[in-house]
Amino acid sequence: MQKPIHFLLCLFLYSIGTAQVTTDTLKVGYTSAPPFIIESNDQLTGINIWLWERVAKDLDLTYELIPMSFSPMLDSLRTSAIDVSINPLTITGERSKYMEFTHSFFASNSTIAVSETSSFQKFIQFVESFFNINFLKGMFILFIIIFLFGLAAWFFEKNKNPEHFRPGYRGIWDGLWWSAVTLSTVGYGDKAPKSRNGKVVALILMFGGLLFISGLTASIASSLTVNKLSSNPDSFNEFKELPVGSVKNSSAHGFLKDHFFKQIEVYDGVSPGLTDLKKRNIDAFLYDEPILKYRIKQDSTLNKIQLLPVKFDVQFYAFGLAKDRVLLEQAISQRILELMETQEWQILLNEFGLTEL
Repeated sequence: MQKPIHFLLCLFLYSIGTAQVTTDTLKVGYTSAPPFIIESNDQLTGINIWLWERVAKDLDLTYELIPMSFSPMLDSLRTSAIDVSINPLTITGERSKYMEFTHSFFASNSTIAVSETSSFQKFIQFVESFFNINFLKGMFILFIIIFLFGLAAWFFEKNKNPEHFRPGYRGIWDGLWWSAVTLSTVGYGDKAPKSRNGKVVALILMFGGLLFISGLTASIASSLTVNKLSSNPDSFNEFKELPVGSVKNSSAHGFLKDHFFKQIEVYDGVSPGLTDLKKRNIDAFLYDEPILKYRIKQDSTLNKIQLLPVKFDVQFYAFGLAKDRVLLEQAISQRILELMETQEWQILLNEFGLTEL
């Protein structure tokens, strides 16, 4: 008999908690964050709108939607000026100090948006790469090797092989020519050493040069690479010294500060940040991947912006609530869990091209 009584008691307390939050009109803050919250023709659609409307209907919640900028919305939650934020808020330890989070309904990550490089800019980068310090060092060492081995070959061959290595300064040129074609493995055969010392020089140059040329080729290829942004998971480090942007007080913004990015421009939303990126006022914009991907896909003016294959800062999205709304949070979390187990939820994610991590 104790189990039914216990169950009824829990159900009674749950109904009381739910009733406590339905007597008031909840102030629900939001800001545009496609595909989770989409504003179009004074109408709201998107994943989070669908989820919130289902939860509010099932729990019989009365609410008022209040449009806000992202950072003021978080401040309003901190001061309990609003009761709920239905944006896809990333659950963090810092935020948990002043707000409650529902159960997470989606997992994502941050990524990097950059402006595509035009053909002219690629050409300029290609020319500039010839002045790369590593490239110049490699070419300097190459000329030194050609000169030293060419001079040595001429010295040993000038008396015993004057037909190929002439006396005087013209013979030095013969030695340099032989050294260059031998080192580059071209080997025209128009000049060849005949003395024992000359052949030893040739052997050292051929086998030593083979190793050196292999390393130099790799170095030159690296120096002349036009696109220097790799797909390595740590490639966001390449932007630490460059001006980058993110949404103010977002999880991505906090990540950049924690990882010592030096030039961070903050924006109230994604659109102004991507606009600045398009104008090349910043070199990259770092933010949540699904939001960036959807925004770029839907806005034809952003077709010159691309996302790098870089993923970092794994995030778990949830609704945020004021600290004094614990009972409401529990009720909403329970309903979110139930909705996530339905086929409707999977269809909704597929409709917006989203997949769980």
